[in-house]
Amino acid sequence: MKEQIQAHLENRLAHFTGRGTEREFEDIERKKTGLSNRDARIVKVKAEAKVTRADQEGSHSFLYYTVHMQYMIKQKAAFYIEEAVEERKASFYDGRLYEDEELVPDIPEWCGPLPDDEEQKTGAAGGERIAYVYDRMKAVQYAEKWWNRFNPAYKSFTDDCTNYISQCLHAGGAPMRGYPDRAQGWWMMHNNWSYSWTVAHSFKTYLQYSKTGLRAKEVSSPQELKYGDVICIDFQGDGRFDHTLIVTGYDYYGMPLVNAHTTNSRKRYWTYEDSSAYTPNIKYKFFTIEDDS
Repeated sequence: MKEQIQAHLENRLAHFTGRGTEREFEDIERKKTGLSNRDARIVKVKAEAKVTRADQEGSHSFLYYTVHMQYMIKQKAAFYIEEAVEERKASFYDGRLYEDEELVPDIPEWCGPLPDDEEQKTGAAGGERIAYVYDRMKAVQYAEKWWNRFNPAYKSFTDDCTNYISQCLHAGGAPMRGYPDRAQGWWMMHNNWSYSWTVAHSFKTYLQYSKTGLRAKEVSSPQELKYGDVICIDFQGDGRFDHTLIVTGYDYYGMPLVNAHTTNSRKRYWTYEDSSAYTPNIKYKFFTIEDDS
């Protein structure tokens, strides 16, 4: 089994740098195309894999593994390192690979029935203004420190993307409010949390309408975003937002690079065109955090 996964990884790595000959991988091709469109390319790639489970059913074998990818990307005269940690499943028949896929968790059951947008708007409005100053560099430093692990001071989730972003903003000085009503404000405390703290769509709605405590302004383009700002993604384009990103850097052309959880990612290009969840209907919302400085 270990030999199978090692050979499989070596084949994938070869394709990143244009040396693969045996098989095309759709996710790799999308990534390479996206980089080419930005005048960028992968010049070096490194992967570390750990098999977490192996199943055998007759001639079929299934490997579940975690892979930590590191890409050195060259764009014009600039270089940067992008990282990602994926949970993957490789399927073999008679020792030959026939499928390799990223395992992306569904929205977990702990979310419960979510309030609709009208309720979220009411809850986001809040009351008296809570003054604060948002320290963007502290938010980014937190995002960098915890991009591939969980802070034990907070509850963690299988689908952790918005929980992680909320932690980053709080580390930057954004104040919690609304406890203990889960449909009000933005908070996590006493082993409980608001929908807006942990659920991507509720967080997006909160940022749109909050008038006190953490608040933001929606802008029309990614070029307007600063360090510590937020991008919300609706992969299906159906109006329900699925994923949340924080800006932690910029490429050669000044376009955002982002960190995220669930598929733990560092300095990933903001469009997420290389994601297994990507569809041509994808939509984005861009939020710059406002404060009282």
